[in-house]
Amino acid sequence: MTVSRAINGRAGMRPDTRAAIMAAIEALAYKPNAAARSLVTSAELRIGLIYANPRAAFMSEFLMGAFEEAASRGARLIILPAPRDRALSPKALKDFIASGLSGVLLTPPLGDSPGLLRFFADAHLPTATIGAYPAESTISVRINDRQAAYEMSHHLLSLGHRRIGFIIGNPDQAASAERMAGFFAAVREFDNVEASVVQGDFSFASGLAAAEQLLDRDPPPTAIFASNDDMAAAVVSVAHRRHLDVPQQLTVAGFDDTMTAVTLWPPLTTVHQPVRQLAAEALRLLAEQVSTPADQAGPLGDHLLDHTIVHRQSVAPPDYAGSLPKVVTG
Repeated sequence: MTVSRAINGRAGMRPDTRAAIMAAIEALAYKPNAAARSLVTSAELRIGLIYANPRAAFMSEFLMGAFEEAASRGARLIILPAPRDRALSPKALKDFIASGLSGVLLTPPLGDSPGLLRFFADAHLPTATIGAYPAESTISVRINDRQAAYEMSHHLLSLGHRRIGFIIGNPDQAASAERMAGFFAAVREFDNVEASVVQGDFSFASGLAAAEQLLDRDPPPTAIFASNDDMAAAVVSVAHRRHLDVPQQLTVAGFDDTMTAVTLWPPLTTVHQPVRQLAAEALRLLAEQVSTPADQAGPLGDHLLDHTIVHRQSVAPPDYAGSLPKVVTG
């Protein structure tokens, strides 16, 4: 009761007692249990959502899934954008937690940040991540990136492609390494494959640079598999600029199946990652963990959702006679 009075700034307390309590709160990184408070006050569940993902198509799907699930539970989302060029400050994170959060949801690539996960663990704040690999005391919701990339790569190689390029995603995300591992797992199953790998970072701009590097090779690849749709769209753009026919002279495949995949020509063959469902499932699991006593809580760790390969018009068997890029002058 004395601690509650100090936290809520109520009168009738000696200054030295209040100071001692506030010092202990700071030392222990204590935060009020918003879930327990809601049982008494009927306050809404407050879920913090931190994002640092510049991909508009991905974030649109993600937020739709999170908002729909939050609305179905009467929960409130408190959104905090993270700077792209630096980490969130400890003060910003403490202020975020102090707003009365009962759990936090992290979008890629934040779920792969050990420092951020440690901060929330030290604050005893339930945490769920999307597209990240499981860490201690967190909920991880994702697809099997390695298997998905393997299936797409195997499909391209089965069509007859033997010169194949791969564009890696953000090196700070575990999913990028898993997708590359899936690519090479498929390559090892076929003979005489010339595999070329170029680093990207999931952005359209990085896809442009990677496509130029791959298509400058002699001979160039007949197929390029990019680790997300934004980079795959950039490959299509470079191919058009070089007067390459997609898919007759260059096959292009992506990953995610966002709106980007169907807003260019030809529409992309891609891995469907159910982003909206991933967000909704993570929020559901997080809300259930917050609302359940510790001795009855469900398992943390890995939760996998299904992926599929979506076949569209950007993929075809190789035409080695017509696969060399034309030289454009002027």
